[in-house]
Amino acid sequence: MKNLSTAKKQPVLTLNMVSKRFGGVVAADQISFALYGGEIFGLIGPNGAGKTTVINLITGINTIDSGTIELYGKNINNFPTHTRAKMGIVRTFQHPRLLGRCDIKTNIALGRDLASKRRTPGAIKYQERMGILLDAAGFSGVNLSDSIEKLSYGQQKVLEVVRALLSNPVVLLLDEPAAGLNRKEMGYVINLVNIAIKENIGVLLIEHSMDLVMSICHRLTVLNFGHQIASGVPAEIQENPAVISAYLGGGHNVKN
Repeated sequence: MKNLSTAKKQPVLTLNMVSKRFGGVVAADQISFALYGGEIFGLIGPNGAGKTTVINLITGINTIDSGTIELYGKNINNFPTHTRAKMGIVRTFQHPRLLGRCDIKTNIALGRDLASKRRTPGAIKYQERMGILLDAAGFSGVNLSDSIEKLSYGQQKVLEVVRALLSNPVVLLLDEPAAGLNRKEMGYVINLVNIAIKENIGVLLIEHSMDLVMSICHRLTVLNFGHQIASGVPAEIQENPAVISAYLGGGHNVKN
């Protein structure tokens, strides 16, 4: 894991006391954290903790009840999802959302379409960038004219990360990218995340694989029933009694 200095850096994404309820259920209770460019920030917790809800609030799928979400200091609370995407907030999903009746190349092209709408200055030429990303993702020998349905579930998930990066995001939200992947495919995801970091993209990672989270994240925050119970670097989180109790039921160490 690389060291990260945030001194004198402006956060790319900031959540200030963000809350959301669905009826009587508290999905997010005064969540606050900052994400910096070139950082991998982990968002962890047991099932139902509110992790995906936080991503949905950041992207605008759900509206917040209170608090603020800022992109480079600009309040985006009232911005619709498509506007946030054009501004560079891009996500993947727990289960890949691809065009099932189209070929691989067409699915990839959706990332290019979003990048063109952003008019990103100084970006690498699309074909060159696509080649770099596909190589890193293990797709160098794949025929892009093949149907997307020829790819395995794991390959589809990796391809969704490629597509997200092709949109030239400033914030990349990864919702359980390693779920259902074998070790080789997980390695491809790590390759792509490393490219994102080199490009100064802020990466917010939701993931249940503690080996992955603890090895690549610079900082973490832990949710439980919508509440933020701990934040810090991986070493701090691994030894936090509240995290051990809430996340693993008290009988284990987060390292395991």
